[in-house]
Amino acid sequence: MKVLMVNGSPREHGCTYTALAEVADTLHKHGIDTEIIYLGMKPVAGCIACMKCFETGHCFRDDIVRELQDRLDEFDAIILGSPVYYSNPTGQILSFAQRLFFCKEDEMAGKLGAAVVSCRRGGASATFESLNQFFTIANMPVVSSQYWNSVHGFTPDDVRKDAEGLQTMRTLGENMAWMLRCIKAGKESHPDYEPRLRTHFIGAK
Repeated sequence: MKVLMVNGSPREHGCTYTALAEVADTLHKHGIDTEIIYLGMKPVAGCIACMKCFETGHCFRDDIVRELQDRLDEFDAIILGSPVYYSNPTGQILSFAQRLFFCKEDEMAGKLGAAVVSCRRGGASATFESLNQFFTIANMPVVSSQYWNSVHGFTPDDVRKDAEGLQTMRTLGENMAWMLRCIKAGKESHPDYEPRLRTHFIGAK
């Protein structure tokens, strides 16, 4: 089992990364692999609704979005992480997610989804809600925690002092690990059906 974690912050090892790393550490304790993707500081192109992805199965742009569209089968869950920018996720992660999901809703279905947000003070709930929209339109069960998935701080060191926020990240990791195991057990215990019988009820006179 493997979880894709997307760091939508322009700071590679900033507050958002600190929160994602806390979730990842918990998942690792349960033997679940993770991969953190850093979107970088350069702009991520937005969707232009050209519809080419419905013909090819991936975006026409040769970038991180296309790479991950072609790798979706590797992942059982996706976590989108972002700092708060004016009560919204960053532009990079919104463009990334809009293009990643657009032609891949069928492949997203059944994977687990979760959002992780970092903020200095406010706007976390609105950002959290915005990221969750991607999961709830794509038949993805959303993993919850003991509180909305946010940490507070201006620096990574501040976040490390946010005891409740870090515990929320660990609880998110625990819940995701549990749900991934439940899904795996369900697939392994799938019923072994008898060969299908087809009869009719036309009787002889």
